[in-house]
Amino acid sequence: MMELKGKVVAAAIREQIEKEVAAMGEDVPKLVIVRVGEEPDDIAYERGALKRMEGLGLKAEACTFPADIRNEDFLRELKKINDDPNVNGLLLLSPLPDNLDERQAAAMISPKKDIDGICPANKIKLYDGDPGGFVPCTAQAVMEVLDYADVDVTGKHVTVVGYGMTVGKPLSILLLNRKATVSICRSRTTPEDLKKLCSASDIIVAATGRTGMIGPDYVRDGAVVVDVGISMGEDGKLHGDVQFDEIRDIAAIATPVPGGVGAVTTTILAEQLVRAAKMQKQSDKK
Repeated sequence: MMELKGKVVAAAIREQIEKEVAAMGEDVPKLVIVRVGEEPDDIAYERGALKRMEGLGLKAEACTFPADIRNEDFLRELKKINDDPNVNGLLLLSPLPDNLDERQAAAMISPKKDIDGICPANKIKLYDGDPGGFVPCTAQAVMEVLDYADVDVTGKHVTVVGYGMTVGKPLSILLLNRKATVSICRSRTTPEDLKKLCSASDIIVAATGRTGMIGPDYVRDGAVVVDVGISMGEDGKLHGDVQFDEIRDIAAIATPVPGGVGAVTTTILAEQLVRAAKMQKQSDKK
């Protein structure tokens, strides 16, 4: 089995980003990450994203709020960040606590700064296949991983395990746009159907955050397995959705956790931040 590590894929993208940042001179793009609460997964992603931005010479900071913040207070603070002309990209970590209106928050973000593709305008562009919008970074990272490994999804059966707005839904559309046959599984999918669909698939993308739910009996010989899931185990370590060691002798290609798609996701975030800054600069000139 080929163990496809994210740093290899990210390195191929990183070189172009560094060139573009250098060409910008003192106009260094700035990212603000908005986090509500103290979820370990969010904190881990935030830490990785800030490190990635710093490594690429980009500006980045995190704005954190307590989980019990009132909706109107949060929206007011979010608007301040969105309206700041010095902020080129805004990343809202989700899901938000139940006391906050996530749809309302997403709709408040400017499409030009929404580099994780969660506002209505960018969702419409994704649905329409319009490359002018921003796609959720993790979904795009999966596509970059497949492209790097020369995996042509055309006509392939892909099972996406997870139906969230960060990965499952947008990734399914991206795959359909590439002429793949896509099956989508979610929490209500029966274990029997989940195993049946996965074991018949050429490609499996697991994105549930449920440690080790995809075992060797879910994977057919020669399949490609992309593990997007991430969860903090009782051992204090990050784990994926896939039983990685158990599928070594079955899968043709698989990504590990940690060290897999996550590294690519933060690089895509940087790439889209740079693109957002360039778009905003061009818009200002008009």
